[in-house]
Amino acid sequence: MTPQRSETWVVIAAYNEGRVIREVVREVVRKGWHVVVVDDGSRDDTAAAATMPGAVVLRHAVNLGQGAALQTGIDYALRRGAREIVTFDADGQHAVEDIPCLIAALSTADIALGSRFLGKVEGASGSRMAMLRAATAVSNSLSGMKLTDSHCGLRAFRSTAAPALRITQDRMAHASELLRKIRTSGLRLVEVPVTIKYTEHSKSKGQGGIQAVRILFDYFFRA
Repeated sequence: MTPQRSETWVVIAAYNEGRVIREVVREVVRKGWHVVVVDDGSRDDTAAAATMPGAVVLRHAVNLGQGAALQTGIDYALRRGAREIVTFDADGQHAVEDIPCLIAALSTADIALGSRFLGKVEGASGSRMAMLRAATAVSNSLSGMKLTDSHCGLRAFRSTAAPALRITQDRMAHASELLRKIRTSGLRLVEVPVTIKYTEHSKSKGQGGIQAVRILFDYFFRA
């Protein structure tokens, strides 16, 4: 394991991902990264499927939401001495090959946000892409930021930035919460091109533009 990989932890929040989580975790572990999976009160075999050498699996007794699961994983990684933390989706949308690029971007930034619009999208319809762009425009207007992709879950940040980025919104509103905290904290931010793959599994869960709109609604009108 290289020094870079030994000091980086990949945090995966998972809820009812038993169908795909094993392959997702296997790919990240195979590339030599430390992995902590947080099973957020799943009703299926997510925890068992994610259990393998090289991966730590933590469990919430009840479903608390993605924000809470990510923070549990982040706290664990910090206790283990992580210098960089990567958040990575459990449903197979993210590419493990993008992790080194995100980490490299931290040489001049505190947080690196993945952008599918600077990179590549596979398996998405034109209407889905249009809705994602619209959601980003609305998010930028509300947050005062100028991002190309406001709700990509693939991101990396330095451990020193973790206190300023602490997640308090348990459910999907955490994505908008992080943007607000980045803007108000003065953290150095960079966007990095990444590849997002929409699979039949991820699309069956309602991922995409509708989810982005729900995130905005949850944070700005409910939180």
